[in-house]
Amino acid sequence: MISLAGKAALITGGSRGIGAAAVKLFAQAGADVIFSYNKAKDAALQVEQEAKKHGTRVEAFKADAGRHIDNQKLAEQCILRLGRLDIVVANAGIWNIEDLPIEKMSEKQWDEMMRVNLKSVYSIIHFSVPQMIKQKSGKIIPITSTAGQRGESFHTHYGASKGGVISLVKGLAVELARHNILVNSVAPGWVATDMSNPVIQTKAGAKAVAAAIPLGRPATAEEIAGPILFLASDLANFLTGEIINVNGGSVLCG
Repeated sequence: MISLAGKAALITGGSRGIGAAAVKLFAQAGADVIFSYNKAKDAALQVEQEAKKHGTRVEAFKADAGRHIDNQKLAEQCILRLGRLDIVVANAGIWNIEDLPIEKMSEKQWDEMMRVNLKSVYSIIHFSVPQMIKQKSGKIIPITSTAGQRGESFHTHYGASKGGVISLVKGLAVELARHNILVNSVAPGWVATDMSNPVIQTKAGAKAVAAAIPLGRPATAEEIAGPILFLASDLANFLTGEIINVNGGSVLCG
């Protein structure tokens, strides 16, 4: 088992899906974890209680990932409560189920996608990096998507937001390397979570998703959390600026 003993981690969007799986796996690996949630308080408290069973400190903190002031408070709380900040997983994000042609996409829909999926990543990193510079080390792991690599028709604002995060990862990897801060991303494809289940659990959706993935099924949240844990661990200490694709072979890019 990979060990994160003695590490302090901050995970955004930890109340469900990939974020919740990462919170539990990080706690199991020995990390203390502060994680954020926005509206799902009951789910967040359940994740907190389950993760605490491994004996580390785990706390949920309410924050809107797209609000700069919320991210400032989140980072400050993490440092105050845990004493340091070693790992940031920028996981919080949204996706629209319905197809949305560009000519019908409103400015509000575009702006909200960028606020939650792109600005949130910049924002939490902005407030976390000073502590990591002070410590002379850190791991930053934004969660992107296959859509950020290949684009996604009828969900172009989502693909653009994730593509922006990929570009941010590569730029920051070089910028922060002198401080021994490593920046890498995990890019999932289809994952069976609350966000995508409304598509995956329909007969037509399940058939289309299975046909697009050589392994024949969507990932579980835990199968995405594993590579996130790897990037957070000492096994990835010479890896930076990389996008690790976890998509069952659906998008093959180096």
